[in-house]
Amino acid sequence: MNIGLATTRSARRYPDRLAAFDHERELLWRDLDARSNRLANVLHSGLQLDKGDRVALWAPNRLEVPEVLAGVAKAGLVYVGLNFRMSDTDFAHVFENAQPRVLIVAGEYRERAEHLISGQDIRLIDLDDASSSGYESLLADAASLAPATLHQVRPEDDFCIVYTSGTTGTPKGVWFDHGRVLQHATVAALEYEIDRETRYLTAIPHNSSVHITMAPCMTMGGAMGFFDSRRFDAEVYVREVARTAATHSYLVPTQLYRLLETAPGQDSLASMNTLGYGAAPMSPDKAALLVERFGPIFNQLYGMAEIASIGTMLRKDDHVTALDGRPELLRSVGQPSYAIDVRVVDPAGNDVDKGERGEVIFSAPYMMKGYYRDADRTARTLIDGWIHSGDVARVDDDGFIYIVDRIKDLIIRGGYNIAPAEIEAALHQHPDVLEVGVIGVPDEQWGESILAVVALKPGAASDATTMIDWCRNESSLSTVKLPGNIEFVPSLPKNAVGKIAKNELRRNYSAAADED
Repeated sequence: MNIGLATTRSARRYPDRLAAFDHERELLWRDLDARSNRLANVLHSGLQLDKGDRVALWAPNRLEVPEVLAGVAKAGLVYVGLNFRMSDTDFAHVFENAQPRVLIVAGEYRERAEHLISGQDIRLIDLDDASSSGYESLLADAASLAPATLHQVRPEDDFCIVYTSGTTGTPKGVWFDHGRVLQHATVAALEYEIDRETRYLTAIPHNSSVHITMAPCMTMGGAMGFFDSRRFDAEVYVREVARTAATHSYLVPTQLYRLLETAPGQDSLASMNTLGYGAAPMSPDKAALLVERFGPIFNQLYGMAEIASIGTMLRKDDHVTALDGRPELLRSVGQPSYAIDVRVVDPAGNDVDKGERGEVIFSAPYMMKGYYRDADRTARTLIDGWIHSGDVARVDDDGFIYIVDRIKDLIIRGGYNIAPAEIEAALHQHPDVLEVGVIGVPDEQWGESILAVVALKPGAASDATTMIDWCRNESSLSTVKLPGNIEFVPSLPKNAVGKIAKNELRRNYSAAADED
C-alpha cells in the first residue's frame, strides 16, 4: 500500500465528489486521480526518473498541491515540499541535502528558483508556464492511465522529506516512508474526525501539513482546500469558510487571536466541525474565549515534525470540561494520542514522578526514519527508539501533560531557571497584547535578563514602564520573573507554521544587549 494507491482508491469510491479546491477552482476525485497519473507518467516515463529520486514543490497553497503529492508518490519518487519563507541560504542547503531531480515551481517564484539552481542538474517545471514545456502542457501530453509503478511502491519505500523551519540552525529533512505516513493518516483521521464528508481548509503552508491535512483526506476521500497562508486575514478566512462550507481547519494561536478580534460569534464558523490549533503556546484565557464564542469545535495538538506533528491531543471534550470547572486543563497539551508512547523523563532516561519536570520523549510507528542525510543530528534526537523533543514538561494525575518550556529557551537569571512560557502566558492576559515572545539577553550582573517583545492589538498603545508595572501589580509573576525590558514591534517573526522564531529574536536583541 502507498499514498498514490490511496488516492486512486478514493477516486474509485467517490469519483464525482470534491477532492480539492482553492479560492477560484475545484477538482473532483476522478480528475485528481487522472492528473496525478499524468504527472507520474511525465516523471517516470518522460523524464526517466528512478525510484527514490526527489521531486520538490515550491508554491503557495493552491489546487495543484495534492496532485503533485499523489503523482510523485505514484511514480515511486520522494516528495519534498518547500517552505516559501526560507532564505536563499536555507534553500541552498535544502537543495544540497535533498538533491532533487525536478523542481516544480509557481510562476511567481520562478526567477528566484532559476537563480538558486543555476548550474545544477535540476529540471524546472513552471506551474503557470503556458508554453509546451510548462506544467499543463506536459500533463496534457501524458497518459492518464495509472503508471506501471503504482503497485510497485511498497510501505517501506521513501515517501517524503519535510524540512523543518530552521529554528535551531539549518533546516533538517525529516524523512518518512509510505507506511509511516499511512499509519499516521489513520491516527489523524480518528483525532480530527476526517471522512468523505470532510472539507479541510488548509490555512498554514502546505509543506507543513502533509500529514495533518492531505494524507488523511487522500486516504478517507475528504476534500482538501487551500487558503493563502502568506497574508492571513481573519475576515477573508471567515468568508472563505462560509463560501466553501469548510468543516475542518487548523490555525496557529496568533491566527486564532486575530479571529477573536474579527469574528463576532458562532455563526461566523457555522460549518466548522473541528478546528485544530498548535505549534505555539495558547493563552488559556483566549482558549476559553474561543470555545465560548464559537462552540466546542477546538482541539489542540502537540508534537513536532519528527513525529508527524501528533503526539498529544487536548480534545474537544477536554475544552468543555475545562470550562465546566477544570480551567487548568487549558494550560495542558492534553493526553497521548493513539498509537504513540509519550514519556516525561529525567536526564538519565527515567520517568519522573507526577508533577515533576522532565523532557518529553516520543516513540511511535509513524515517527521519522531520521533526518535525511544527517546522521549526526539523527543520533542526537533519535535515541534508542525515542524521539527527544527538547521540551520541558510535567504530568498530572490524569495523564495530562503540561509544557513548561523548551530546554534551550530557558532563561538562567542569577542561577535561577525561568521558563519564558510562564511570562508569555502572563502578558497574554493583558488586554492590549496580541502576541509576545520572551527571551533572555546578556546581562553583566545576572548572566541573563528578561526581555519581552510585544505586538499590541490594533489601536492599542502602551510603553515598557506601564506594562512592567502591570506585570508587577496585576499578574501572578514573582519579582524574579518580571521582564527587565519590553520592546514593542508591529509583529513578531515567525516560522512557516506561525511559531514565533525565538532564534531570530535572540539574534536581533542579544546583539543589541551586547552592544549596550
